[in-house]
Amino acid sequence: MKLLADKVVLITGASQGIGKGIAIRCAKHGANIAFTHLSSPDKAKEVENELIAIGVKAKGYQSDASEFESSHKLVEDVMEDFGQIDVLVNNAGITKDGLLMRMSEQDWDDVLRVNLKSIFNMTKAVQRTMLKQRKGSIINLSSVVGVNGNAGQSNYSASKAGMIGFTKSIAKELGSRNIRSNAIAPGFIATKMTAKLDQDVVGNWVKEIPLKRAGTTEDVADVCVFLASEMSAYVTGQTIHVCGGMLT
Repeated sequence: MKLLADKVVLITGASQGIGKGIAIRCAKHGANIAFTHLSSPDKAKEVENELIAIGVKAKGYQSDASEFESSHKLVEDVMEDFGQIDVLVNNAGITKDGLLMRMSEQDWDDVLRVNLKSIFNMTKAVQRTMLKQRKGSIINLSSVVGVNGNAGQSNYSASKAGMIGFTKSIAKELGSRNIRSNAIAPGFIATKMTAKLDQDVVGNWVKEIPLKRAGTTEDVADVCVFLASEMSAYVTGQTIHVCGGMLT
């Protein structure tokens, strides 16, 4: 059963990691995929070809979600190429970790701009299209760190907590037009980036997770498919933790 047949899903930052996993999972459920990358055209082309091989329409766009005009131009281009946008997945994000006493103003500003301003830019850009369609699903990739905080990540935690507040506000603003807004808060997810970490440290983290394993990009992507599909037609303003129980 393809839960997203004939839908168009726009995903920011999907040339690798969780974004790529979401793109592949949505494509396997029948969605046509528009996605962005910032500076990795070769990886983006590989993802585009992989999605097309699944049997859907797909196109990658070089675009900076943290730039207001770039976000609006992206939505215009996607509408011209695909004719509709049913689902927006705000996934693009960065980290610049450090204790507050050592964190520079630039590190704070960069993380808030990329992680938080980008969802304002993209949601505002896609809002008019979804209002005309009188339907839509907006999915924001937050983090358990946005709920629980984490030492050395005050900028990242603030940006991800801000995403949750934004998600709830948009759910209340746009719900009457059948536009839903939800957040996903992943915990420790195994990616190529986490594979570079000290495995003893990773092992200790995993021991603290009730399910005793790291999450996968597929774990996050499956929840994204649920929120993008009509199976979640009465779900809005919520934050779903995909963390193996680490916040329990």
